[in-house]
Amino acid sequence: MRNISDIIEQYLKEVMQRNQARIIEIKRSEIADRFECVPSQINYVINTRFTLEKGYLVESKRGGGGYIRISRVTNQDKAKLIDEIISMIQPKVSQQKAWNILERLLEEKLITTREAKLMVAALDRDTLSFPLPLRDEVRTRIMSAMLHALKYHL
Repeated sequence: MRNISDIIEQYLKEVMQRNQARIIEIKRSEIADRFECVPSQINYVINTRFTLEKGYLVESKRGGGGYIRISRVTNQDKAKLIDEIISMIQPKVSQQKAWNILERLLEEKLITTREAKLMVAALDRDTLSFPLPLRDEVRTRIMSAMLHALKYHL
């Protein structure tokens, strides 16, 4: 059974898919009422499932007329997208952010599921058994090398 976070994420992605501009504006309290949860649950979903690494830009306006605007960042130039990701992960990247980026690369069809699994294995904290922050720096160097190789084989 899926948890409430998965259900809310799926709902927001479906609403975004229906919107041709791939931008949605929501009121946190309205979504919370719809799913009978606390508004902080909506914050959790947005902060963990709609990150820049996953290809989303989130803006919020607080107050009575406040809203949360979620937009899907699209990039038609795959090489430019890879360059942007390489810049994003410098000088170090956590394991979770690396997973988020790999998920985005899968969604953008820049890598296959098999390639993603190989990358996950190479970037995992158990594979990179160095102390922090060295582990995150080594992960960045390995991931950057993989992305550069991918870029030149597009």
